[in-house]
Amino acid sequence: MTPLLTMLGMWAVTFASRSLGLSLGGLKLPPFWLAFLRFVPISVFAALVVPDIASAPDALRRALAALLCALLIWRTRQLALGILGGFAGYWVLRWLGW
Repeated sequence: MTPLLTMLGMWAVTFASRSLGLSLGGLKLPPFWLAFLRFVPISVFAALVVPDIASAPDALRRALAALLCALLIWRTRQLALGILGGFAGYWVLRWLGW
């Protein structure tokens, strides 16, 4: 298959799935599904981050930095501060030789 056909196929699938999702915007969902869907972004984020942290050679350092990031976000409710604190924690631990 040529790269052009591959890209066109990927575009078609992406366009169709997004169009379907946008067309359901006016749909009224039952409370169960609304509660269920609230946790989807958290689950997707965890599915992307956890394997990267766990499979790295410096997994302990990354896990401690991620924990620091989560604690900062939880306490301050500021995403930017949590991210900066996580990066700072990672580099401090690296500098200390952890």
